[in-house]
Amino acid sequence: MITAAAAAAMLALAGTASAQHHNDQNMGSAASASADKTVAFVNGRPIKRSEIDLIVRELHQPDTPRLRAGIRDKLIELDVLMQEARHRRITDREGVRFQADNAARSVYIQALLRDEIAKHKPTEAQIQAEYDREVKLAGDKEYKVHHILVKTEQQAQDIIAELNKGASFSALAKKDSLDPGSASNGGALGWAPAAAYVRPFADAVTGLHKGQVSQTPVHTQFGWHVIRLDDERPIHNPSLDEVKSHIVQALEQREAQQFIASLKQKASVKIVSANP
Repeated sequence: MITAAAAAAMLALAGTASAQHHNDQNMGSAASASADKTVAFVNGRPIKRSEIDLIVRELHQPDTPRLRAGIRDKLIELDVLMQEARHRRITDREGVRFQADNAARSVYIQALLRDEIAKHKPTEAQIQAEYDREVKLAGDKEYKVHHILVKTEQQAQDIIAELNKGASFSALAKKDSLDPGSASNGGALGWAPAAAYVRPFADAVTGLHKGQVSQTPVHTQFGWHVIRLDDERPIHNPSLDEVKSHIVQALEQREAQQFIASLKQKASVKIVSANP
């Protein structure tokens, strides 16, 4: 049985397989033609075994006769639909051509990036260095914090004054805080390492004692904060083995971004309109 995910993958791969088949035909490879057996005809158009072979490889599923029969039947269905789309000249519509070209461009770009990443696989030393950097950045503690966010420094000072007179932090947060993510919870931000916050906020948190409220408003790009440190505890950093795959993925993503940046830097780009 072909799963929904497999069918979606086949839909994306069908055009690639068909294009590969036509390329082989255009190259006139006799050896390829003799080995590439036709498995079905749809209104005279052949569906080749090479198309099924390509999809089987990309699906990463056990290669079984049942899977191949399911792929063949799905390719027949797709070809029937594609032929009807061409018959109705849907493929000539400007918007449809644009979407098709965009999809093809995405496939080519992703293949290019995969090739580039494969050339620069992160070494064990790089993985270890990145793990050490992230552990250092996370620190050895995490903090349980409440805060109240307001627009002006004066508002923050007024709130500090009210708190010093015995006002409820939770009640003031619900009434005055502009942070939609925490105001309804009385300003609670939960447990997080200091590195999870922007620098001025993080510095204020690490400078407080348990139960202490910041006596000076803290300014960030979001506004002015009044912060209360509720508790702190040692942080448990996962082992390298636990996060290795995520680190590799992050390093590969960084490599891809650096590759893109280098291509853009070398490219000759001329912007001719300030208002596209």
